[in-house]
Amino acid sequence: MFGKTLKRSMSVKYLGVILDSRLTWKEHVDVKVKKAQNSMWACDATWGLKPSVVHWLYVAIIRLSVTFASLVWWPGCQTASAKRKLSRVQRLACLGIREAMRTTPTNAVEALICLPPLDLVVQSEARSAAHQFWSLGCWSYLHPNKGHSSILMRPQQSDPMFNMGVDIMRPAHNFEPRYRVTMLTREDWTKATGGPPAVKGLV
Repeated sequence: MFGKTLKRSMSVKYLGVILDSRLTWKEHVDVKVKKAQNSMWACDATWGLKPSVVHWLYVAIIRLSVTFASLVWWPGCQTASAKRKLSRVQRLACLGIREAMRTTPTNAVEALICLPPLDLVVQSEARSAAHQFWSLGCWSYLHPNKGHSSILMRPQQSDPMFNMGVDIMRPAHNFEPRYRVTMLTREDWTKATGGPPAVKGLV
């Protein structure tokens, strides 16, 4: 192209999501895990950081950055390797929140802090976003049993809770005015008595 040889890329980043050639989402998960671990180590390196502050940083910032756009890449966290990587991130947060020993099992600390496994949080965020789109009539898919579209066909979706509506209203635009403005001519302004009206009335 224009005298230059183009090289094939095995992945591309679009709106913060890394798409690989086979849509395995492995590279995306690795990048998210690495960034989250670096953020947790930065929090851990701050001397005197309270456990409540560590909990807030993890839940409000780090975990949200991991689950960003999970509606698209949630199938990538279904493999055993991805679950282990995500579990390491949450383990760092749990140890910082509870100040537990390094040998404490991850599941035990998660139960004490009431933090669900991170891979389940990713699925929960994806299901919530899909449910909002479906409730607003914006969810359309060609293969409901394949890829990320299958999030609405999973067994948990049969729960009556997922058939409820959401408190989101689709904006409606009405560009037809319900009034008519009549602009008077100079002669009408001169002949008028008692002040010329600018608006004839509503219709």
